[in-house]
Order: sequence, then C-alpha cells, then structure tokens
Amino acid sequence: MIATMPQKLLIVLVNTDPRNHEELGSPFFQAAVAAAMDFEVEVVCTATAGRLMQLGVADAIEVKPGSHKSVYDFIKDAHELGVKFYACAGNLELFGLSEEELIPECAGMVGTAFLIDRVMSDEYRVLTY
Repeated sequence: MIATMPQKLLIVLVNTDPRNHEELGSPFFQAAVAAAMDFEVEVVCTATAGRLMQLGVADAIEVKPGSHKSVYDFIKDAHELGVKFYACAGNLELFGLSEEELIPECAGMVGTAFLIDRVMSDEYRVLTY
C-alpha cells in the first residue's frame, strides 16, 4: 500500500482588515470547509488581521449586520473542525498584546520563520487574504 502525504492548507490573513467586516467570512468559512474535507488547515493572522486573535475583537464583528453570527462564531466553527489558528508574534508586539489576551482557539504566536517554512514547503498549499 502506498502511503499518501497529508494534504495541508495554510491560509494567511495579511490584507484582511477587521474594520471591513464583509472581508472576514470567506477565509474562516473556507478554512472550515477544507478541514471538513480532511485537509490539515492552519490560519496565520498577521498585520491588522492579527487583531482578530485578540479576545473580544472577532466577537464584536458580524460579517453581515443583523445576521447574529459573529466572526468569532466562524472561527469557533472552523476550530471545532480542526483548524489551527496562529497570531503573528511581531504584530502582537506592535499592538502591545500578550498570549494571555488571545482567544482560546488561537494555538499561540508564530514568527516569520514559521510562515516562511510553511510557504516554501512542498507539503502546503497557500491561500492569502
């Protein structure tokens, strides 16, 4: 029997701005769908998107006003399917945040080497937002 390598997806939120709520549904929904399709999925939130990993930020944003489903709900749905979320360490330092201020679904802070390693690996496919 030939063993197949696990399929991995890295989603990088770098240009996604929490102030533009309509941009926030697709990345998390697509992460959830990929995880449901048995892909190993990691989401790295960097630049302004890093704020989404801060307690209370994603919970206060609805993708579609009046829908009563917050961006945090999308994150929790994806996490329940196995998606791993990370915050960029440099951005958290810029925002003056510590790991204790991150949502429980965030697996922690990662640096540039983590991101470059994933992007350059043959094991990963990369989507950026």
